[in-house]
Amino acid sequence: MKNLQKRKWATLLFFLIVGFSTLHAQAVYEEERYVPETDPMVLKKLEEWQDLKFGLLMHWGPYSQWGIVESWSLCPEEYGWCERKMGANPNDYFAYKKEYENLQKTFNPTKFNPDKWAKAAKYAGMKYVVFTTKHHDGFSMFDSKYTDYKVTDPKTPFSTHPKANITKEIFDSFRNEGLWAGAYFSKPDWHMPYYWDPYFPPRDRNVNYEPEAYPEKWQHYVDFTHNQILELLTDYGKVDILWLDGGWVAKTPKSFITSWYDHQLKDNANGYLKHRIINQDIKMDELVVKARQKQPGLIVVDRAVHGKNQNYLTPENRVPEKPLPYPWESCIISGGGWSYTFDANYMTSHEAIHTLVDIVAKGGNLLLNIAPSPEGELDEGAYRLLEKVGDWMKVNSEAIYGSKAVEPYKFDNVCLTSKGDVIYLINLIKEGQDTLPSEIKFPLTKGQKRMRATLLGPNIQLKTKKVDDYLIISIPKSKKQQLLNTEAFVIKLGQ
Repeated sequence: MKNLQKRKWATLLFFLIVGFSTLHAQAVYEEERYVPETDPMVLKKLEEWQDLKFGLLMHWGPYSQWGIVESWSLCPEEYGWCERKMGANPNDYFAYKKEYENLQKTFNPTKFNPDKWAKAAKYAGMKYVVFTTKHHDGFSMFDSKYTDYKVTDPKTPFSTHPKANITKEIFDSFRNEGLWAGAYFSKPDWHMPYYWDPYFPPRDRNVNYEPEAYPEKWQHYVDFTHNQILELLTDYGKVDILWLDGGWVAKTPKSFITSWYDHQLKDNANGYLKHRIINQDIKMDELVVKARQKQPGLIVVDRAVHGKNQNYLTPENRVPEKPLPYPWESCIISGGGWSYTFDANYMTSHEAIHTLVDIVAKGGNLLLNIAPSPEGELDEGAYRLLEKVGDWMKVNSEAIYGSKAVEPYKFDNVCLTSKGDVIYLINLIKEGQDTLPSEIKFPLTKGQKRMRATLLGPNIQLKTKKVDDYLIISIPKSKKQQLLNTEAFVIKLGQ
């Protein structure tokens, strides 16, 4: 009984520590120990990227046919939030995995039209695209010579289509519209036998053997990963961003990997610790050198891996509470999930524009996720959203592109951005709002002079006066209804 109580207390203590560590890690993430880049070409590219402000993220693969959360149902540790419900044998893991992988044999998105996607993204004001060339399930949405689990393999019906090399077609279409091309690539590959060795059952998201015990096997996997990434950077035109997911695949100091949790939780019913830490040295430093030989100035985003290969940080599906002192981008779901969701409800234009403004006012970029259907289309709801955002950007993008964060960042319902001596007041209109104040009180900093105020859109000058430490800006009564009918209006302040 005493031993049982000790084990219970040890387990409770462990989860308290893990819980605290998770909260602490979240806080640290917002105060991340960013390692600045030193390559002058990359630094220049990063500055240009920070001025773009708005991009498109696209999760797409055979899994879209089931409308599930990308690859995650294959991962045993994620079953609690990603239950297997599709296929004929969801209760038989290995039968389910086989059915999942057989989705390759029915993937045939014959309505695929990347030119239409690119035109819609450009109209919305997006300046770059990040496309999932490969997710954790290992299915390559490009013509890789290192695997037959790919969209161009004869087992895939779409392989006979003139646009079968989907990644190439997307990159070409978006570049033709003036957008940057970014390649999402998953470092873990749950299909590849050198990552999930069939001899060992998968335990969690990690490699299912000890790389240090099987160095040749792990080296095969490292070579495979490098080769696929270098393919993307060689045969697909100019690639501006390499966006790597699967941060658990990283070099981890041996001192950091302890047997404490295995010892404490060996009697735990699960038989494993969620998010185990395993040294999975993918040799990122070597890879980045080779990558930039192919694509000089390439921005590399080794997500959630602290170090010099994470050129910007990527808060996921959330917006930081305050400005962050390094390059960053929030990746946000626009509707449904990351991957295609049947009957998805999309953000309203108010939600999307307010999210963009909030992020930009804090010095970040917005990467908005929209997922294509199994047939290769975007939902009409997605197109309507992009059109409405584009309508707003046509009038107000001056306050977005190339802007910088400026204190106090936000007051009341007004977000601030700046360009040199010019300050933009972006006034957020709530959905259903039916009144506007007659004046806006802008808090001036010490020594700041009275400024001219211009309303973007109508391009009319507004009356101002300085009272104490405030600039009082008058809103014409004749314009109030027009301003209430938009998602946000912008007042430009300058000398």
